[in-house]
Amino acid sequence: MSSTPQTYNLARRSLHARRLPLANAGRQLMKLGELRMGKDFQQALASEGLWPLQPTSIDVLQINVGKLCNQTCRHCHVDAGPDRTEVMSRETAEECVAALRRNAIPSVDITGGAPELNPNFRWLVEQCSSLGRHVINRCNLTILETGPHRDLPEFFAKHRVELVCSLPHYQPTCTDVQRGDGVFEKSIRVLRRLNELGYGDGRSGLRLVLVTNPVGAVLPAPQTSLETEWKRELKRLHDVSFDALYTITNMPISRYLDWLLETGNLEGYMRRLVESFNPQAAHGVMCRNTISVGWDGRLYDCDFNQMLDIAVSDDAVGHVRDFDLAALQARTIQTNRHCFGCTAGTGSSCTGKTL
Repeated sequence: MSSTPQTYNLARRSLHARRLPLANAGRQLMKLGELRMGKDFQQALASEGLWPLQPTSIDVLQINVGKLCNQTCRHCHVDAGPDRTEVMSRETAEECVAALRRNAIPSVDITGGAPELNPNFRWLVEQCSSLGRHVINRCNLTILETGPHRDLPEFFAKHRVELVCSLPHYQPTCTDVQRGDGVFEKSIRVLRRLNELGYGDGRSGLRLVLVTNPVGAVLPAPQTSLETEWKRELKRLHDVSFDALYTITNMPISRYLDWLLETGNLEGYMRRLVESFNPQAAHGVMCRNTISVGWDGRLYDCDFNQMLDIAVSDDAVGHVRDFDLAALQARTIQTNRHCFGCTAGTGSSCTGKTL
């Protein structure tokens, strides 16, 4: 089957709030483990001499400041939404900043939920910026239309924050199907405001990146050709400019896994991921140069592992307060079947394709 999700009601609650079985990370892994796939991810890596998978460096500290969000998107791997209460405390945010002071990690990638809803968000950006780190914020755009957050575009420009913004498509229908009615119109308004500040003009240094996830049980189209198309069409249709487009494969976990099961697409989608395994893409997976910090300070190899409660290996440091760069760079990266999503085709990561 290859049906696409129906229009998603923003008021719909998260899996967690509805107490559904797939709100449990162990249940998600069990569902993936039940599939007859021919080979597991470790076997795929081993056949190419890539197992055990090890870091190349740690260039990015990705900080997930919580699962609270103003949207409840159908594909969300975080199961984020307005009904989530997990929010990073000031103490844990301070521990993240302390880890950055002690270690020369060049980039900080702040994510959520909607990270802007964390009460310590602005403080965290200011602290990371003052340390001379390149700060990236992952934004759903519509949050910048809400009252207390309307001035954030100017705040971002002041601190030279790179914005990586989700937008499923340059046409309204595909965007609203995935994210909710009215999301596209709000997103375009915000993008125009960002353009007025210099974001996406290619000259100001204020970098604006758009991120698209496919709608349905398919892999992303080639990133390079899509970027050309999107730049042309967003400018033509909406007078919006941006610097780059990232294509990200939907991971078969959380709410997207729920949809795959609901529509009978899980087995076919996983087969497609396995058959599309690309060893060259595997060399560049984001877990090799990134450490992910959870809202409670625990450490993970990536944001996807974080949502599946797959912590860093036992011989590595488990919490950001004890951050040990040498130990983390020597760790073995933890993998499972969902990792096929990052190695299919041209690969997928928080910075788009890995090839």
